[in-house]
Amino acid sequence: MGALAEILRRHGPAYRERYADRMPWDQLRAMRAIETCRTPALGGQRWQCPRCARTHWALHSCGNRHCPACGGDDAREWLRRQEALLLPVRHHLCTFTVPKELRRAIRSHPREGLALLFEASSSTLLDVCANPQWLGTRPGLTGVLHTHGRALVYHPHVHYVAPDGTWRESHAQFLVPVRALSAVFRARFRDGLRRRLPAAFAAVPAQTWTRDWVVHSQPVGDGRNALRYLARYIYRVALADSAISEHDGDTVAFRYRDTQTKKVHRMALPVMEFIRRFLQHVLPSGFVKVRHYGLHHPSRKRTLSLVRAMLCLLRGEPLPEAPEPEEPLPPPRCPHCDLPMERRERTWRPLPDIVTLSPTYARGPPAAS
Repeated sequence: MGALAEILRRHGPAYRERYADRMPWDQLRAMRAIETCRTPALGGQRWQCPRCARTHWALHSCGNRHCPACGGDDAREWLRRQEALLLPVRHHLCTFTVPKELRRAIRSHPREGLALLFEASSSTLLDVCANPQWLGTRPGLTGVLHTHGRALVYHPHVHYVAPDGTWRESHAQFLVPVRALSAVFRARFRDGLRRRLPAAFAAVPAQTWTRDWVVHSQPVGDGRNALRYLARYIYRVALADSAISEHDGDTVAFRYRDTQTKKVHRMALPVMEFIRRFLQHVLPSGFVKVRHYGLHHPSRKRTLSLVRAMLCLLRGEPLPEAPEPEEPLPPPRCPHCDLPMERRERTWRPLPDIVTLSPTYARGPPAAS
């Protein structure tokens, strides 16, 4: 069983008893889903060997998008679909970050604040790219929301994978000026926050709107490595079960890699603080954390295909083949006969205590929105 799930099973009831009246429903639902993930409470699938008739149960996963034990198959399928959108040109990874003075306002109003972060950053990048002085076109953008820093601190930012043309070899490290992105992004976020959340806007220090905001852009080759990095966090938050190194009942220790130095650090937190840090990254139900703009918008699929064909023709390259559909998972094999097992039963009802369990295999329900 996962380390995070075990921590929530042991300490979740005490945490809810202390803070449930102040917790959003989405956090409560995520906690209960992770606590029951891959346990008899969610039911499972009964597999039987056709030769020896031995029976094994594969327990269902919770499918919650914040569970570190779920979403592996979905992340791989997402990566496969996004790689099919890439054009045969150089790509850049652009990151839009808000100052720390705005984190409290966004955390208190996540649905409105995070939506505004997407809107202000995407429109800024598209409009600056469309300026004839720079790129001169509106590219396709794939934006992925992150709310976490490396140590589980609340740090909302959006990463965009954006294609560039190959006609500007003298500016291979350059997409558009980040200072222009910073100024436009700051102004649009300020105006949107003032209009949508006036009370939150009034609480923000005035100097927040006069200093430079951090916008970063770097070339990432054909874009595949950037997408692989983003895919790790599409169906879970920053912390993997493997990063939790110790849990003694009072504290939780975990490892994280510093963004600047790339060194691995160890942090120990009281268990209640650890749970709080994890839960603050639970997104509102139905909130879309991956969004597509410009040529990557679903309504522009035909145009994107035409652009890809034109670029391949100009470069003398063959058209990329359509990605193969994902093959279904093979059935588990009997540990005694080494034969594929046959599924005899599938249920979502709670199961009694099961003596013989196969390694967790079955796909869970669709990821919770």
